[in-house]
Amino acid sequence: MPREFTTIGVVGLGTMGAGIAEVMARNGIKVIGVEVDDAGLARGRGHLRSSVARAVKRGKLTDAEAQELQDRVAFSTSLDDLAAAELVVEAVPEDLELKRSVFQRLDAICPPETVLATNTSALSVTEISVATARPSRVVGVHFFNPATVMKLAEVVRTVVTDPEVVEDVEALVRRLGKDDVTCGDRAGFIANALLFGYLNHAVAMYEQKYATREDIDTAMRLGCGLPMGPLALLDLIGIDTAYEILDTMYKQGRDRLHAPAPILKQMATAGLLGRKTGRGFYTYESSDSPVVVDDEQTPDAGQGRHGSAVRDVRRIGVVGSGTMANGIAEVCVKAGYQTVLVARATAKVDAARAAISRSLEKAVQRGKLAAGDRDAALERLIGTIDLTDLSDCDLVIEAVVEDVEVKRALFSNFDELGKPGAILATTTSSLPVIECAMATQRPADVVGVHFFNPAPVMKLVEVVRTVKTADDVVATVHAVCARLGKVAVDCGDRAGFIVNALLFPYLNDAVKMLEAHYATAEDIDTAMKRGCGYPMGPFELLDVVGLDVSLAIQRVLYLEFREPGFAPAPLLEHLVTAGYLGRKAGRGFRDYSSR
Repeated sequence: MPREFTTIGVVGLGTMGAGIAEVMARNGIKVIGVEVDDAGLARGRGHLRSSVARAVKRGKLTDAEAQELQDRVAFSTSLDDLAAAELVVEAVPEDLELKRSVFQRLDAICPPETVLATNTSALSVTEISVATARPSRVVGVHFFNPATVMKLAEVVRTVVTDPEVVEDVEALVRRLGKDDVTCGDRAGFIANALLFGYLNHAVAMYEQKYATREDIDTAMRLGCGLPMGPLALLDLIGIDTAYEILDTMYKQGRDRLHAPAPILKQMATAGLLGRKTGRGFYTYESSDSPVVVDDEQTPDAGQGRHGSAVRDVRRIGVVGSGTMANGIAEVCVKAGYQTVLVARATAKVDAARAAISRSLEKAVQRGKLAAGDRDAALERLIGTIDLTDLSDCDLVIEAVVEDVEVKRALFSNFDELGKPGAILATTTSSLPVIECAMATQRPADVVGVHFFNPAPVMKLVEVVRTVKTADDVVATVHAVCARLGKVAVDCGDRAGFIVNALLFPYLNDAVKMLEAHYATAEDIDTAMKRGCGYPMGPFELLDVVGLDVSLAIQRVLYLEFREPGFAPAPLLEHLVTAGYLGRKAGRGFRDYSSR
């Protein structure tokens, strides 16, 4: 049976330490909280009181429960008072020598059976443990901020940690109502190792002026369903903290993708640390405020950021008959546009019309669309197999197979058939838009409009400008997207655009982590969902997207950027070769055949 801890010490009562103390006390455990001086104790008491008061106000605790909770926490400025603790959790600042000195002193004070745990998010638990004479009783237990809310704790074992200690701490984490994932001692553990590589890549994208901070954050929130965009999240974490975590990860793993983007060190040196200083990637109302205010980088909503007149768009052509083409045609007719849907065969036209009709009917049944609006939308839909029917369209959107030669041939036809001034758009998610543009005699009129699947639901559209695209074309596409009820973000013409360029290297890193037997697919998924608030874990998402699709995108990214870290994980390639393509094949990283 796992050991049941009754008295736990917490060293360091900042935001994280006070949160850990509160979680313990909420679950009936006596806590001894230690700070370096009286001022630190006062801050710790303040953190605890404020958090408990918020819980009472929200109806999560009664006044009596709140008082009992606070009575379970004793405060001290002496580590000697931890001699009575069965487990001590260290939550001091991320400084290796500071942590080692704390553990040295705890080793001398605490009985031999006391378990010593560090809440480090990136430092080596092994290096901390060898500062004691009991490294087998030292473990990492990484809570996530805010500890009272986040449902994950990573239990980190070193090569010498006693298995019974790991089991005892795992049982404690579950007792606290949290999911525990257990992993080995390497920089970043599970969640941060995957999260910070992604955050660093987003910083590099911003630093290169590939896209604005607003567009990067909007793209990842709307395109991936993330709770926060990467740059806003970095401001919340703290630029200095992010830099230190990345630097530690790089020094341990020598992965170039973890080498901190230069701007992070510049911002940390300049004191632009994020919310806590009132300025980071964004500017805030005041220090520690979550309220973003306008600054010199904020887009001018009055004039519009494209500064160009828009072309008149009344009739839209959509070429293709797959799920994406049908979805785009549906949102166009719902928005009031006459829409010409071109497919290769009459049967495909009929099938597309039927699919769009079913989708609109579902919207009526769910109360999201009036029956009259459904009928009017269907009247605006024109199905055809003749490309010449596109000659009156003001905007033509290609949504066919991801084959560059097929797309180039289509755009050559569009060029001959389209009227002067018509905008020609491709929905490609990975191919160069410029390839389509140069198949025409009007490359200035060609643009990428990357809708996300399912198009009637997903709010994001990436507007991809080539080196030839005219300003008024971009402005016009933004105007059309607004009428469609979509949020458009701008980016340049390179592999992956914003979302896929940030998402798929993260997914590839997760596969490499599994391949290295560092953690199970279940634990990795749990860590990212519970620790980072992601709607799906990386392996769940890969199985939904399709491993073959994921591999193709990762190969394109690798060929474009020639970054060794972007090379597809061999495990991903092997699964695709074996025909394990995810949900659609009944098996991917998980087996769905019996579900």
